[in-house]
Amino acid sequence: MSRKFFAVAALSLTAVLAAGCSSNAVEAPRDEGVCYHVVPAEDGKSPPRINVLAREQPQIEFCAARLEEMRLRFLRLGGSAQDMIGAYQGQFIFIDRKGVQFGKSLTGQRYFALARTGDGRLAIPGAIQRQIDGRPVAVAPN
Repeated sequence: MSRKFFAVAALSLTAVLAAGCSSNAVEAPRDEGVCYHVVPAEDGKSPPRINVLAREQPQIEFCAARLEEMRLRFLRLGGSAQDMIGAYQGQFIFIDRKGVQFGKSLTGQRYFALARTGDGRLAIPGAIQRQIDGRPVAVAPN
């Protein structure tokens, strides 16, 4: 086989990989210190609505706290949405029954950040302790 064949094959493979990497995935806004509430489109085809929730938030955990506060307020008003999505400086925030998770995309891998305690509050996973055989033991999320 000739070098020309390998060069053409390499270019073709590069083009296929580049086409697969370019997608219409929604990116989280990167504005510094701004916390957003993300509302997914009902039809699943339209882009989600992204609304400013709070400004001057120093860390992503503060944004998660603002989202949790909004979620609880909606529930007190009679809402039924248990899950909430937000965004902060290029990352998405997902709040659900287990706690808070962060991710770079709406559909990709998520990283666990805060766990729910027995009474529903959010805490750092290592801070949750239970007694086992009379000794406190840190509990990791499920």
